[in-house]
Amino acid sequence: MGAPEDDKIYSLPGSSPHSDEDGPAFPSNVDDAALVRKIDMRVMPMLFAIYLVAFLDRVNISNALTMSMPEDLDIATGDRENVALLIFYIPYIIFEIPSNVLMKKVKPHIWLSGCIIAFGIVMLGQAFVKSYGGLIATRFFLGLAESGIFPGSFYLISFWYKRSEAQKRFTFYWSSVIFAGAFGGLLASAIAKMDGMRGLENWRWIFLLEGIASILVGITALFCCSDFPQQASWLTEDEKAAVIAKTRNYEDEDVSVTRSDLAGFFKDPKSYLAAIMYFTITIPIYAFSYFAPTIIKALGYGTIQTQLHSVPPFAAALGLCLIMAYFSDRLGIRYPFILAGDILVIIGIALMLTMHGTEHFSAEYLGICFITMGSFSGGAVIVCWVLMNMQGHAQRSIGSGWVIGVGNAGGIVAVFCFVKNDAPLYSRGYWILMAMAIVNTVSTMVYGFVVARERRHQINTEGKTDKEKILSL
Repeated sequence: MGAPEDDKIYSLPGSSPHSDEDGPAFPSNVDDAALVRKIDMRVMPMLFAIYLVAFLDRVNISNALTMSMPEDLDIATGDRENVALLIFYIPYIIFEIPSNVLMKKVKPHIWLSGCIIAFGIVMLGQAFVKSYGGLIATRFFLGLAESGIFPGSFYLISFWYKRSEAQKRFTFYWSSVIFAGAFGGLLASAIAKMDGMRGLENWRWIFLLEGIASILVGITALFCCSDFPQQASWLTEDEKAAVIAKTRNYEDEDVSVTRSDLAGFFKDPKSYLAAIMYFTITIPIYAFSYFAPTIIKALGYGTIQTQLHSVPPFAAALGLCLIMAYFSDRLGIRYPFILAGDILVIIGIALMLTMHGTEHFSAEYLGICFITMGSFSGGAVIVCWVLMNMQGHAQRSIGSGWVIGVGNAGGIVAVFCFVKNDAPLYSRGYWILMAMAIVNTVSTMVYGFVVARERRHQINTEGKTDKEKILSL
């Protein structure tokens, strides 16, 4: 389904102001293109850096597990490695909605910088753990510290851009996850050579160096991270009015989230469909973020070659995400791109289930690339599609915490998809991913049907067919 030309509800620069029932006019003395460029430079880079180091710190344990960490901490037996991955998600999921509410009260630049500084401090502690219990404790506090970063950042971004601008910005932020996956492998391959330096094992250097980087980014964010449009001191009053007019976010930012807001949100069936979509796409995302080095190592590589071969799948995923973001905004639709990602995941899993042995190495590696590409690209579109279908601070603070919180519960499933007893084929894990890809396909189609029905009703009621409504599809 294509999109018509954008029938803007605000006036172009230089024209007379226009108003309608949707809210105040776009100020005639503000250049929209220049304003978007200004927002891009002030909002996006710092958020990208914050989540780059956060996700890098979250999954760097996957690189450490291919070194001597399992033997040094006595976690090589049973499911101890998987439990260490699992414990992160308990506080991470529980505190996502409360974290969004707190961020709104204390301002994003304070909350997000505080979260990443705390994250870095805990990561430094993880570099010096001596036992399995110490690792479990640090992983728990890492989950607590990071619970406010991912949903909070998406919540913040959604107030700066209109729908036809959103996918490219959401994908830019999302690409920090993919970049962390690729960069983590390169960094780990270099740090692997530091084994024994100053009496520390190489895996400890991973946590130590990346923890310091997180603290430095957090301190920078305290001064450089942007708040909501109404709070941005670097915007003029006319520019603030322009952002509010074109994004249609007229709600007072000081309005609190009430029980009726919660009740209204959870009465909407789209809330559950959105959570299912994100839950089912995060399982392959987390499975390959954590276990790509393990799966690749099972193909016969040494430690350094394993880290290096974990880079190309994430690089390919980054390229596909950027391509999808461009065409999604250009064409004005979302769901076909999610379905395309699902198809790639299904093909990739089929390759991993049927191609084994050294003679099929290329096919297996292609399967790893397809699963990574399809899941990461589809996830970026899902988050944008869902959040841009929500309105106002209350709905988006609840919605981003709910959808991302439930979705991140997929991490609990993911950490048990690839266990030692299933190596090297991991058939059970791949069948779990196959089931999730099929459920994601079905839930995406149902969500699209529900949204399309609502949009048809709006068009019939209001007599409008502007691109902002079409982009809800």
